[in-house]
Amino acid sequence: MVHTGYNPALVALSIGLAVFASYTALDLGARIRGPVAGPRWPWIAGAALAMGGGIWSMHFIGMLAFEMGLPAAYDTGLTLLSLAIAVAATGAAFLWVARVGEGTGSLLVAGPLMGLGVAGMHYTGMAALRIPGDLAYSPAIIALSVAIAVTAATAALWLSFRQHGVWQKLVAACVMGLAVAGMHYTGMAAATITAEAGGAHTAHAVTGAPAQQNLALYVAGATFLILFLAMLASSLDQQRVQRELQASEARFRAAVQAVRGVLWTNDATGRMLGEQPGWSAITGQTRAEYQGYGWADAVHPDDMEASVETWNATVRARRTYVHEHRVRVRDGTWRHFAIRAIPVIDARGEIREWVGVHTDITEQRQAEADLRESNEEIQRYAYIVSHDLRAPLVNVMGFTSELEATRTEVAAALRDHPAAERLDADFGEALGFIKAAVNRMEGLIAAILKLSREGRRQFSPEALDMTGVLRGVADAQRHQAEAVGATVTIARDLPEIVADRLAIEQVFGNLLDNAVKYLDPSRPGRITVTAKAVGERGVCFSVADNGRGIAARDHARVFELFRRSGAQDRPGEGIGLAHVKALVRSFGGRIEIRSELGVGTTFDVTLPHGTATAVRIDPEPAPIAA
Repeated sequence: MVHTGYNPALVALSIGLAVFASYTALDLGARIRGPVAGPRWPWIAGAALAMGGGIWSMHFIGMLAFEMGLPAAYDTGLTLLSLAIAVAATGAAFLWVARVGEGTGSLLVAGPLMGLGVAGMHYTGMAALRIPGDLAYSPAIIALSVAIAVTAATAALWLSFRQHGVWQKLVAACVMGLAVAGMHYTGMAAATITAEAGGAHTAHAVTGAPAQQNLALYVAGATFLILFLAMLASSLDQQRVQRELQASEARFRAAVQAVRGVLWTNDATGRMLGEQPGWSAITGQTRAEYQGYGWADAVHPDDMEASVETWNATVRARRTYVHEHRVRVRDGTWRHFAIRAIPVIDARGEIREWVGVHTDITEQRQAEADLRESNEEIQRYAYIVSHDLRAPLVNVMGFTSELEATRTEVAAALRDHPAAERLDADFGEALGFIKAAVNRMEGLIAAILKLSREGRRQFSPEALDMTGVLRGVADAQRHQAEAVGATVTIARDLPEIVADRLAIEQVFGNLLDNAVKYLDPSRPGRITVTAKAVGERGVCFSVADNGRGIAARDHARVFELFRRSGAQDRPGEGIGLAHVKALVRSFGGRIEIRSELGVGTTFDVTLPHGTATAVRIDPEPAPIAA
């Protein structure tokens, strides 16, 4: 048996090389699952080359550090095969993590795969050794070396994909590097070398050959250079990512400023921490003043309790925060802000922080208040004018009736007059014109009164089974539909909404009445009512018919007061759709028309289906300032 030993400098060099290679490979491998643009295979290939090549170089230098006192040579084919095994095994491990993920199950596959690759590389490299002697192994120590490689590789991968800091990555690299070196030197401890007679004779001549150390330095230098280039590429990519991140942050801040917003962040528990320059800029609060829940001190006293309660409820529910409140700004005045905040979730599904934006909507709320006041004034004016106009109109109608009664007396008095018949005819024609004009005026005034009353109407929202409600509306018009041979179909699965029953019946009663009145007599009439969800809070009800259709130029005009389109061969004042539009807008909804002449018409009525908006039929004006 040959007495062996190690060159300490080369052993240290091999361990350092293993750690450096591990750090490089884990740094490249971490980008496999990170937010990296473009294909990921270059990073997988780079990590495999860095790790596999580094392991192989460490093994080769470790072999050169082994002083066995015998001349040694290496089989070129097996040596290259050992390098290929190292690169392929580590590449397969990183590829597995890239495809399956970095969960425990995935690492329990990738870790052993990489560990077995390290062991396979080592023992293949040992098989490439050509010495004048015999090489034997201890099975128990071989098993221990493989166990070390598998366990440490799994631990290193676990650390690699659960850290982001340099120190954490360095710890993982040290674990991986020591695992590779530990596996190598444990495997070497499993080997027993017995020199042949000739080999022992030549041992003295080769011991301490300086060429062996030079070769180790060449291999180490080349490997360090390759790993350095890999780290340089990684660093350049990191700088590119950093530039993109800074550009993205700049765009985000510009977008926030474009909507007159103020950006702020809270920690995972909902407390305001750290520097908040935006919040300080609008409120004038210092960091010590707004920390935690100190920000609430800048909220209007009437809004403070609701703001804190809704914020805490949102944090507990982990949902998007939407709220409005008044904030005392730096000059001491109160401004109205709309708030929207969302939780930022990390890779583990936990809330990392909250990011929110306060948007100044003071002018918007002021404009809405002015518009609301203006509408109320118009409604009051319309009501007063209509009411006042109706009084003299009643007098006109009364005197017209008296003139009708007088007409008979006048005709009797002029019975023998030669122009009596002509005068009576003219008298009757004039009375007819007056009555028609009076009736027309009465209709117009009644329409204005009706609309003005709707604007001040108080609704009583309730949960409505829309299928049942609309079937009731259709049944009320069954006689008219059957008279024209029309079929009215109400979908069975209409969703439930919360709204005023009478108003809903008026909306869809008008639409169904129009659909029946303006069917095309040349084909059987078909009228259908369906619905579909619109977003999270809306429902679109569609009333479709195959009637005459409406020309495109009249689509907007049909919703105007006293406007009608197409042939005027059906009774009507032109107030039905205007009334429908006013009611739908009162619900916070909208109505749209799709129609084509000769094909048919569809009215889409979009309404909120939840109580949150449907009950707020006549909301109180939002306070603008304290």
